[in-house]
Amino acid sequence: MSVLPSETSTLDLSENQYGGVGFTHGFIASLAVIVVSEIGDKTFFIAAIMSMKHSRLLVFAGAISALALMTVISVIFGYTANIIPRIYITYVSTLLFAIFGLKMLREGYHMAPNQGMEELEEVQSDLHKREEELEKEILIQDAESGAKKRVRTYIVVFKIMFQAFALTFFAELGDRSQISTIILAAREDVYGVIIGGIIGHSLCTGLAVIGGRFIAQKISVRTVTIAGGVVFLLFAFSAVFLDLTNS
Repeated sequence: MSVLPSETSTLDLSENQYGGVGFTHGFIASLAVIVVSEIGDKTFFIAAIMSMKHSRLLVFAGAISALALMTVISVIFGYTANIIPRIYITYVSTLLFAIFGLKMLREGYHMAPNQGMEELEEVQSDLHKREEELEKEILIQDAESGAKKRVRTYIVVFKIMFQAFALTFFAELGDRSQISTIILAAREDVYGVIIGGIIGHSLCTGLAVIGGRFIAQKISVRTVTIAGGVVFLLFAFSAVFLDLTNS
């Protein structure tokens, strides 16, 4: 005896399929936006330069902790926008993505070919002063003998990780990737956005600590910026298409 599927089960199946599509779209959008925004960005160069002098693992751990925390905070901010009717979120977020895309295309078009190396040198100059201060803290003066002695290893480890964390966190505040994450979280599956964002940051930070200077020399930041503009525009249009399809 065959049993026809009820209306409720059909509805559940439809919702599950839509949820799967929502997660996938949110994951891909978040991953792609982070990658094209972060390669050649200030946080990328911070990790690259610090890893030249300190343990790559410590720098990566400090930087990715900051970026993961920022991703979660951004998603929370974006998710609270769900109190606004979805149609307005779609229009506003699509408009912002389109503006970001056009702005990146314009920046890429007018960008100097050696823009990446100039930014690398600027970040390196800023970090050099901080490194000198860190070295003075690591080597402390003995009050009695006047001889220098090294502080305990775990304090050194903490200072390096904290510096990577703090520099990355504050460099990311108000950055294009943070704003993009907030926008995505307002209209996409939040779990997809979080996972895609953290994986994207992990890939970029991993590349930075492994060979950031080499990558900056070989990959044109101008090309990455133009590609990023195209990606932002594509996701702006795809969001409208998905909303029209599922409405």
